[in-house]
Amino acid sequence: MSEEHDMAAAPRPGQAFGIDIGGTGIKGAIVHVASGQLATERKRILTPHPATPHAVAAVVGQLVADAQWKGLIGATFPAVIKHGIAQSAANVDHAWVGTDADKVFTDAVGAGSDVIVLNDADAAGIAESRFGAAKGVDGVVIMLTFGTGIGSALLMNGVLVPNTELGHLELDGHDAETRAAASVRDEHGMSYRKWAGRVSSYMQHVERLFTPDLFVVGGGVSKNADKWVPLLELNTPVEPAQLLNDAGIVGAAIAAVERLGE
Repeated sequence: MSEEHDMAAAPRPGQAFGIDIGGTGIKGAIVHVASGQLATERKRILTPHPATPHAVAAVVGQLVADAQWKGLIGATFPAVIKHGIAQSAANVDHAWVGTDADKVFTDAVGAGSDVIVLNDADAAGIAESRFGAAKGVDGVVIMLTFGTGIGSALLMNGVLVPNTELGHLELDGHDAETRAAASVRDEHGMSYRKWAGRVSSYMQHVERLFTPDLFVVGGGVSKNADKWVPLLELNTPVEPAQLLNDAGIVGAAIAAVERLGE
């Protein structure tokens, strides 16, 4: 689907609005929650810089207004989110730390809508467990997203354990994401084989700690999964994420319905 498309759809039962907030773009669409399908095309607006609470909230308000949406809204955010409060800030302004993100966005979209906010990797994990690579998988599933950093989602029988932040485990004396994030491969011009060696070391460490039943790997680099996933040396099965650019939007919408009710 094209990311640039005017959305106009009246709210219907079984739908919620999902928003995926990233360091470069903020995307939104209405989602059929029961199927995980987008009911409208994604619309994308560049993330403002600096990405302060006021500036990001204005973009969220614009996306919702353009969609003519009133109802449940879920939004991903690149931070640890605890009871709606941002505990950290990755690729957004540091002013977010300590901010009630739920309230900031709810105020921005106006009367008739409630917003819940969750970590971006957690949202992707929810989407993959319902409709993607982890659908129907019992036991422990760990989703790892490789991008600027490493995000993680931990699920047990499809139930999310939020804010795991496994990208910050120590690896060879370093924060793991400074060694094995996809951005590190790009920055140093690494071959997929060399980078996969680092990813293997990192995922072996995660494997020893959690003994998962399945790893799901996401992030932009998952589009080229055939170039590096077969090189990983793990005992646990590994599957590339399936929802790709829609994962955050879909997972956020599902979280809104499950937490706030229809």
